[in-house]
Amino acid sequence: MANLDGKVAIITGGASGIGLAGVETFVAAGAKVVAGDIQDEKGMALQTRFGDDKVLFVHCDVTDMAELEGIMGKAVDHFGRLDILWNNAGHGGTPDSVEELDLDAYDQTMSLLLKQVFAGTKFAVPHMKENGGAIINTSSISAVCAGYAPITYSVAKKGVAHFSKLAAAELSKYGMPREQADQMAAMLIEAGGSMQPAGRVGKGEDIAEMAAFLASDAASFITGGEFLVDGGMTVGPRHSWDEAAGGPLLDALGITPEQAEQMREQMNS
Repeated sequence: MANLDGKVAIITGGASGIGLAGVETFVAAGAKVVAGDIQDEKGMALQTRFGDDKVLFVHCDVTDMAELEGIMGKAVDHFGRLDILWNNAGHGGTPDSVEELDLDAYDQTMSLLLKQVFAGTKFAVPHMKENGGAIINTSSISAVCAGYAPITYSVAKKGVAHFSKLAAAELSKYGMPREQADQMAAMLIEAGGSMQPAGRVGKGEDIAEMAAFLASDAASFITGGEFLVDGGMTVGPRHSWDEAAGGPLLDALGITPEQAEQMREQMNS
C-alpha cells in the first residue's frame, strides 16, 4: 500500500462509489481526508465512522463555484494544509444523442464533469504552491474508446484526460503532477466482467489504490500521465480473442458460445 502519512487530501464525490473507496484507502495509507459530496447523510456517517481527526465531511456541490472553492479553505483550516486533490465527483449526465441533444442538459453535464475539474484545480493551486502536491482527475474508458457511454459524457471525460496533460505541463514547475485514474463504464458492470480480459468487474478499490500511489511520494517523478485501470478492456474486449467468452451481441440474442460454434459449423458445412 502507498504511504500517505502526514498528507491531507480532498476527494470530491467521497461519500459513495469510487470516492468512498478512495477515502477508505487514503485513510488506511495514513492520510487525513476531506470528503466532499452532496449526500449529507452518507457523508456525516463517514465522518462519524472515522472521526473528524481523520475524515472531515463537507457538503460540496462541485457545480457551485463558491462551494468548490470553499472546500479548499476548509481543508486547510481543519487539517492545516492541502497536499492532494482528487477531482472525482460526477455522474452520467445527459443520455441524449447528437440529434436529440438538449443544449441546457449538455451545459449541465459539462459543468459537472469538466468545468469542475478546471475549477477545482484552479482553487487548489494556491494552497499547493509552497510545498507542492498531487492532483488526480477521474476520467473514463469512454475517453479512450467509443461506444461505452453517452456522447456528452464521453467528450467531457476526453476533455478531462487532455486537461490533465496540459495542466501538468503548466503547473509542474510547482511540483504538482496531474494524473488521472480511469473508472469503469456502467456497461462493464452490467456485463459482469465477461468482456474484460481480467475476467471480473472493476471495484472502487482498484482505482483508489492507483490514486493513492499517484498521490504518494513514490510517484513524484510521474506527471501528466494516463493510467488505465480497466482490467485490460482497452487491450481488446475478451470476446475479440477468446471465443469461450461470448460477447455482447451473443448475450443480447441469448446465444451461448457453444450454440454460436454449432451455427458456424453448419454454415461452413
